[in-house]
Amino acid sequence: MGEKKILVARTAGFCFGVKRAVEKVYEQVSMGKQNIYTYGPIIHNEEVVTDLEKKGVRVLENEQELKDLMEGTVVIRSHGVPKEIYEVIEEKGLECVDATCPFVRKIHKIVERESKAGRHIIIVGNDTHPEVEGIKGWCEGPVTVISSHEEAENLAFSEGEKLCVVSQTTFNYNKFQELVEIFEKKRYDKVVLNTICSATEERQLEARQIACEADTMIVIGGRHSSNTQKLYEICRKECENTYYIQTLVDLDTKPFQCIGCVGITAGASTPNNIIEEVQKHVRIKF
Repeated sequence: MGEKKILVARTAGFCFGVKRAVEKVYEQVSMGKQNIYTYGPIIHNEEVVTDLEKKGVRVLENEQELKDLMEGTVVIRSHGVPKEIYEVIEEKGLECVDATCPFVRKIHKIVERESKAGRHIIIVGNDTHPEVEGIKGWCEGPVTVISSHEEAENLAFSEGEKLCVVSQTTFNYNKFQELVEIFEKKRYDKVVLNTICSATEERQLEARQIACEADTMIVIGGRHSSNTQKLYEICRKECENTYYIQTLVDLDTKPFQCIGCVGITAGASTPNNIIEEVQKHVRIKF
């Protein structure tokens, strides 16, 4: 039997925004600060969040928990937060370390500016995702979130309605283009901005290319990671034998099948050491 071919995506693992956010939290720890908090999990990866908890970093799950604080340092996660969260931090006299991804921060500025100009903001993304919740919190007027063809078709505004369309940074690039095409058929006064992160586009494109070549595809990432879920959907479409795992342990519990070529990719919140562990395991065991 010939040697297995293993293709590891060059774009797999921490993206710039996630790497920057995680480093900022560890930096606060190394400075010996007490009472360090992140507003929501710093990234959608349980391994990283658990490690930070061991180092004394606590996760604030909602605005009320933030309001209950008397002192400390609050790190804004890479997904960003609504404008009012900054206001609460300032009112409470807490130290704020802003680790919002610069690409997400750019969207905040766009929707704030365009909504002040009287445009109805359309966000293409997952309504319950923290990034989208944060973007909504920077809109000064009406905002609508859509994620499907049906929702795009059903949107009804008066002719000439002023719209601004943006996207969650981790949304499926091809799907965004398809939804935009639906808008193009409608006679609105619209500004369409593709705010999908370039790293997301590259990651999705490379994942699709590898999945087309592989007999088996492994996608590594947290269960709550939006960009990992999108990678899984893309790979599953090209390679039926696709597995979604968080860590090496998950791989051992799945009925793993491999014929000749294994492809590996990972979401933006997956540490490199986990990707390397999976790669070694596949090389040795299969």
